[in-house]
Amino acid sequence: MKNSIYFYNKSEPYFEFSNFSRHAIYLKGVIWPTSEHYFQAQKFAGTPIEERVRRASTPSLAADMGRDRSNPLRPDWEIVKDSVMLEAVRAKFTQHPDLKEILLATGDADLIEHTSNDNYWADGGDGSGLNHLGKILMKIRAELMEKR
Repeated sequence: MKNSIYFYNKSEPYFEFSNFSRHAIYLKGVIWPTSEHYFQAQKFAGTPIEERVRRASTPSLAADMGRDRSNPLRPDWEIVKDSVMLEAVRAKFTQHPDLKEILLATGDADLIEHTSNDNYWADGGDGSGLNHLGKILMKIRAELMEKR
């Protein structure tokens, strides 16, 4: 049976896999405090809101700003959101060698973001969610293994 690694909480192992972990990434010519900042800001790419989200003091605040529907989402968001997440997570795990090694050390384990807060990026807390973040992490892990 395949091993599963669950991640989400700051106080538990593998929090580094969360977009809220404090690992800055460099994309679009600037530094983003976390991959969450980048992901949420891209909902407003090319607008002043993008920079406001980038400058948010915490990833939680960036997430709240990104979820604020008083700001209009870019029209193609539903089409591009998976590729934006892939870009952010790939940057994080290629720009931080320590994170790359942690990810590679997971071998072939299933990586599962475990929270009832999200049915799209996570497992919905009961396994019914789509776990797209976990799938992206496993895709990046496979890419990194190929390059070894």
